[in-house]
Amino acid sequence: MRPNPAPTSLTDKCCLVTGANGGIGQATAEHFAALGARVLTTDLCDGFPGECRSEHRAFDLLDPEGLSACTEWIEQEGPDILFNNAAVFDFGSVIDAGLDQFDRLFGVNVRAMYAVMQAAARAMIAREKPGSIINLASQAGHRGEALVAHYCATKAAVISYTQSAALALAPYGIRVNAISPGVIDTPMWDTVDRHFAAAENKEIGQKKREVGEAVPLGYMGRPFEVARVAVFLASDQSQYMTAQTISVDGGNVPR
Repeated sequence: MRPNPAPTSLTDKCCLVTGANGGIGQATAEHFAALGARVLTTDLCDGFPGECRSEHRAFDLLDPEGLSACTEWIEQEGPDILFNNAAVFDFGSVIDAGLDQFDRLFGVNVRAMYAVMQAAARAMIAREKPGSIINLASQAGHRGEALVAHYCATKAAVISYTQSAALALAPYGIRVNAISPGVIDTPMWDTVDRHFAAAENKEIGQKKREVGEAVPLGYMGRPFEVARVAVFLASDQSQYMTAQTISVDGGNVPR
């Protein structure tokens, strides 16, 4: 039987990226555009800073009205591919992480993630076309961390919702997978580093350097390395994959 390699081209596909204005989201939007996709982006801020053309909208996904407006936009546009990336981070153990932090992290990382995924799925079903939904989890979703209780729990929820959605949407030809990045050099990690510096009496930049050196592959990942996996999950290269979570972590969390 002759090989039949699947294309990675996203020509004629509409790809929507949330949390697009930096780091992994921006890199992924740029990769999708480079492969021919029409790219829709959203974030808190107006305008998309990436080096590609996008149709950008600003929404506050923690605000009920902002989230509702975003989901209405998604259902109107009917993307073929959703890169469900928007998330927030905060620091705290079960001793001191309060319910205000719980509400904020679960509000964006779980509630908004779910609503955006649901809107994209409904749009795909209404248009009777297959699609690919890619949710952003984290290595933090595979194991608890003493000082990052709420964030870890939100990312565990992302993995679970990915599996449930994949099974529900499989009859419609809609694939749902997740990516679990490890330590990736993004603006969010600068925030993480400052939290650890205060909690562990370290210099700014020290924690970030230490975790990068501790990765089995020897360095902190870069946003484009996650974006490349997103391209794989968005394209026909992964057409027989659903309900999976792919770790992009340099070997940090072997499974």
